[in-house]
Amino acid sequence: MADDPGTASDALLRLAGAYGVVPDHWDFHGQSRRASAATLQGVLGALGVDASSPERVDLAIAHVEDMPWRRVLPPVLVVREGRQAHVPVHVTHEDPVEVWIELDPEVGGGRREVSQADVPVEPRTVDGRLVGRATFTLPTDLPLGWHEIVAEGPSASAHSPLVVTPSHLELPGALRERRSWGLMAQLYSVRSRASWGVGDLADLAEIGWLAARELDADFLLINPLHAAEPTVPLTPSPYLPTTRRFVNPLYIRVEDVREAGYLSSADRTLVEWASEPVLATDDDAGPIDRDAAWTAKRAALEVVFAAPRSAARQAAFDAFVDQEGFGLETFALWCALAEKYADVTPWPADALDPSSSLVAELRTELAERVEFHLWLQWVADEQLAAAQRAALDGGMALGIMHDLAVGVHPQGADVWALGDVLARGATVGAPPDMYNQQGQNWSQPPWRPDALARAAYKPYRDMLRTVLRHAGAIRIDHVIGLFRLWWIPEGADSADGAYVRYDHEALVGILALEAHRAGAVVIGEDLGVVEPWVRDYLSERGILGTSVLWFERDMHGAPLAPEHYRPLVLATVTTHDLPPTAGYLAGEHVAIRERLGLLTDPVAVVRAAALAEKDQMLGVLRDRDLVGDDPSEREIVEALHRYVMATPSVLVGVSLADAVGERRAQNQPGTDQEYPNWKVPLADSSGRVVLVEDLFTNQRLRSLAAVLNSGA
Repeated sequence: MADDPGTASDALLRLAGAYGVVPDHWDFHGQSRRASAATLQGVLGALGVDASSPERVDLAIAHVEDMPWRRVLPPVLVVREGRQAHVPVHVTHEDPVEVWIELDPEVGGGRREVSQADVPVEPRTVDGRLVGRATFTLPTDLPLGWHEIVAEGPSASAHSPLVVTPSHLELPGALRERRSWGLMAQLYSVRSRASWGVGDLADLAEIGWLAARELDADFLLINPLHAAEPTVPLTPSPYLPTTRRFVNPLYIRVEDVREAGYLSSADRTLVEWASEPVLATDDDAGPIDRDAAWTAKRAALEVVFAAPRSAARQAAFDAFVDQEGFGLETFALWCALAEKYADVTPWPADALDPSSSLVAELRTELAERVEFHLWLQWVADEQLAAAQRAALDGGMALGIMHDLAVGVHPQGADVWALGDVLARGATVGAPPDMYNQQGQNWSQPPWRPDALARAAYKPYRDMLRTVLRHAGAIRIDHVIGLFRLWWIPEGADSADGAYVRYDHEALVGILALEAHRAGAVVIGEDLGVVEPWVRDYLSERGILGTSVLWFERDMHGAPLAPEHYRPLVLATVTTHDLPPTAGYLAGEHVAIRERLGLLTDPVAVVRAAALAEKDQMLGVLRDRDLVGDDPSEREIVEALHRYVMATPSVLVGVSLADAVGERRAQNQPGTDQEYPNWKVPLADSSGRVVLVEDLFTNQRLRSLAAVLNSGA
């Protein structure tokens, strides 16, 4: 008999705890909330655990408690450099076992012996066998890297990855010596007359170089560039990609592909014809049409792909494919399948299984399309590298700061390729808060903590390596997701979820290791409901936090004084989930939610609170002599940035939308089709489109940059 839908039994709570499912949380009103039995059963079901009856709960408890004893070694060990750590080794009781470490070839390779510690543990009967546990102590001087721990004995033979991670990720010297500021841009929205309706990687290089040379900016934070679908319609949100590992070829500048310069006259004409309908113009105020841009660009890229490559270029392409290996080939195959089945919903069952004979046959049948998608990633990677070089050559300390989304599309490439590493039957979101009072469902399948550990975190590592390859820094959206995520069982409301905990020591450690290898700074977006110890932990590991002026409050609810901001953060006035500051001052964040029916409190109450917040902030600015009695909108925006520049924060970010006076929000959380999310081209305070060619002569931008440089 199933548990009561409202009350969880002690056994169900015990099972939930064993899988990291947290039954209780504090809501944004400060009230304690407990998940229902139905919610816990739904979340456990998404973890592959049948908790539908008391008997099955008892079986599942026995299974999970025996699980570590069935393995000779844990599936992976992640430890910090310089710290003592132990590894449990399970063998038939009283059997001998030898343990050693094979060092990462990237740090020179070799073998290190491991000694057994005197830690008596009672044996356990598992599956009719008496299993003993021997404890081994790892050396404290192991180098950073991905090593292998090996156990050998008469009844045991096993090996597992051993990941040694930085205790603390150090800031680069430039950031230790001085404050740095940079621009924050939604790349697709910042277009030039040469880009095909969507800001692209050539625009990125141009903006990065000019922001450094003209404005003395040190970084350029952009939206995630993760890949979308290979066919239209494209999902507009850069935060809902098909994969986080590979790049959206929508951002390729066709004319910058080397082979495009050697096309025949006929082929060059085909490329030019393809571009004409989608080239950005001064009066093209949107919304951005990604589908038209990609349809045109894909047709042109296919012409360029068919052109011959020199021997050296072909060798470079082949080397890239070899380097990226199975992951890239699998992604390219998925893209080819997505084209083949573009009009088929759902796909045939065998096509959904990467290991099926049908997929093996299609791999051969679609070989040319697979190669096309491999080539797109190579071309995009070249242009990303060029953009980072341009930013650094211009004088930026960091260059491009990439953004890592929380998750992926439920029908995307990662879900197809990664098997049970991503959960089925639940999606990620957020419980209700003051800005989204109905909660949020981001429709993304979460990592399964248990399956991710069984995979030795390699899918996570490989994703990080690709994103970090041409990055001076990386922003981790919703960094609390490395600690816990709000899981919503399939069919449940956004509010009816539960938090699932992750091994943050492993996830943060691997992030720090890969960033260390790439020489990149890491910023965690730690806004919203975050336990205080999490911020302390991230700071201890060298991961910067995030401070947004409108959200920073003291214990009395007043705006936090700038001198009390955390130093190890990226501080900003606004964020992409709010209207630009000009719109925020005008109450757009209330008007939009009222218009779309997203408020649960009376609109008059919410509007009054927003006005009070604005008046309070203006009072603070006046008290610090940052504005006069009747400031203009532009004066307020600049004063707010002076306020942030008065903080000790090591990084300060400036929204490009704020810099030119844009009022329209890029995104309204909690909506899908109700608002043109992620489709708003950059415009100024009068609604005129601002193209890259005119960006750095924009007087409002230059004035704000002067404010930032005077306080840097």
